[in-house]
Amino acid sequence: MQLAPGLHRVGNDIVAFHLIETADGITMIDAGLPGHWSDLLAELSSMGRTPDEIRGVVLTHGDSDHIGIAERLRRDHGVPVHVHAADAARARGEVTSHAAGGPKRLGAMLGFAVYALRKGGAKTNRLTEVVEMHDGDVLDLPGSPQIVGLPGHSPGSVAVFVPLVDTVFVGDALTTRNVLTGVVGPQPAPFTDDPAEALSSLDALSALDAHRIVPGHGAPWSGNIPDAIRLIRGPRGVANG
Repeated sequence: MQLAPGLHRVGNDIVAFHLIETADGITMIDAGLPGHWSDLLAELSSMGRTPDEIRGVVLTHGDSDHIGIAERLRRDHGVPVHVHAADAARARGEVTSHAAGGPKRLGAMLGFAVYALRKGGAKTNRLTEVVEMHDGDVLDLPGSPQIVGLPGHSPGSVAVFVPLVDTVFVGDALTTRNVLTGVVGPQPAPFTDDPAEALSSLDALSALDAHRIVPGHGAPWSGNIPDAIRLIRGPRGVANG
């Protein structure tokens, strides 16, 4: 699905990852679940591109629902996978999060679980090799993605700012659809290691000249980033009936 010129989405409001398309190739932001492989191929075909044109995967963090097809791309197509140094062990499966999910609504929770299972969430392919990145890096990949540290959801959680498409990809540093409650609108994400640190880290987004926030879960949000941050720190969205 094309969100804007040069910006494509694979997946849906439950789990999504994104493609930055340029004449020099493609940068992939996050990597969904293992079963998203066929969805990736379908989106690339609609673009007239192939997996061999993906120049790199940039992970917003190392959780299982963000790394699903990264190892397959690395192993079969030689695509380097970039992750913050503080989440490298998480992406390799050497450490895991034990963060509590928070409030739940049965329908939303079951919807997330069923979708994740259907997309192979029980068969996570951990990374065997990663390229470590750090706060402030500008990666030599299509779109020149800029790395902004947002620790809290995980130690190495980051935003990926791509001025070419006027978008900041935030992974689970925030969400616009809580997968456990169905609540929509900018809000803290569930399963966050350190919720207080995650809220504090959002200040780093305020300086970015972007007008689109794209989370890993939920619809893209367009508007003023400080406004989104105020919403996150205030009332928690609107119930998705």
